Amino acid sequence: MTRAARSSAWTRPRLFALAAATLVIVVFVSANAHLVAVSFASKPACVLQPLKEGAASYRAASPSC
Repeated sequence: MTRAARSSAWTRPRLFALAAATLVIVVFVSANAHLVAVSFASKPACVLQPLKEGAASYRAASPSC
């Protein structure tokens, strides 16, 4: 394999595309991790409970709500 063939695999546009794709993946994963962390940390005062069969509305999760 010649030197020209080896060096053409890592061109500047390919490196930029690889860096951009890596950045997008890192941002996506970190945003989802943040959403999961917030969902476990939150403690809502009211939850969704059905009043009758087939219908649902917000009711108090505890008597103090």
